Amino acid sequence: MVYEGYVDDLVAERAIQWLRQKRAKPFCLILWFQSPHAAFFRARRYLDLYRGATIPKPATFDDDLKGYSGKSRAFADADNKIGGPYAKDSKTHDNCARTLEEIVKDYYAGIADVDDNLGKVFQALSQMGQFDDTLTTFSSDHGFSLGEWRMYDKRLIYEPSIRTPMLIRYPRLIQAGSSAPQMVLNTDIAPTLLELAGLKIPTWMQGQSLVPLLKGEERKSWRKDWLYEYYGYPGPHNVRKNRGVRTDQFKLIHYYEAPQEFELYDLTEDPGELNNLYADPRYATLARDLRQRISELREETDHHYIGA
Repeated sequence: MVYEGYVDDLVAERAIQWLRQKRAKPFCLILWFQSPHAAFFRARRYLDLYRGATIPKPATFDDDLKGYSGKSRAFADADNKIGGPYAKDSKTHDNCARTLEEIVKDYYAGIADVDDNLGKVFQALSQMGQFDDTLTTFSSDHGFSLGEWRMYDKRLIYEPSIRTPMLIRYPRLIQAGSSAPQMVLNTDIAPTLLELAGLKIPTWMQGQSLVPLLKGEERKSWRKDWLYEYYGYPGPHNVRKNRGVRTDQFKLIHYYEAPQEFELYDLTEDPGELNNLYADPRYATLARDLRQRISELREETDHHYIGA
């Protein structure tokens, strides 16, 4: 069946139709939007959005001219960059050949579309008298680089790629405008929903319920670090296999296939991840401990299926 219209508008309309159905039991709706996502097709109503707006270059946009000082060779050779060679492949819908301004404006237009359609869903819940009695969670499967080191896309463990929104609204439990500083993951969503539904959380689940954080409770035992891995290589974008650990303050990146390479960053002193500390002897002990922590996290998550 062929549906006419913009994909996110259609998905939101179908979701609203489903919500309005009569039901005697609580409901759970999982709603995914396509935009913003390559190939960044805009809704017609947004064709002129941001026309004439200036998009500044990130401070590191031209760092390739300096040879990506301090970065690994694996990073420098990756093709997920604006103007990268992968754009020559006519079979892909990727946007390497486009300008920074084009990509950023289309990406922002996609965000505006998501905001528009979420507003329609929230309005429907309000009209049904269910909005304040419904827990709503907004997140994403990954972040996105928009010109940092000329990068776009995801796959790398740098902050623009791994940081995602986690917005939760539930007036029965959460104070409006409150926030929590702890590191949370998408694996925490399922345990949270199960606890709020009064169901037992399976012991095999790797996430943690966010309910204590939503209540504003102090949690000294909350996670201090987490494991990252990308292994889609060889493949599109030419990003070599890598894994890493992200703590409250530090990040260690390991390109674990030969030739092995490492990057270490102090995110408190260097939030832009500009100064690779791995070769600095003052950080040798920390680097060793973080390498060990990656191994421990792999054990904790039964992570033996790749790169063993």
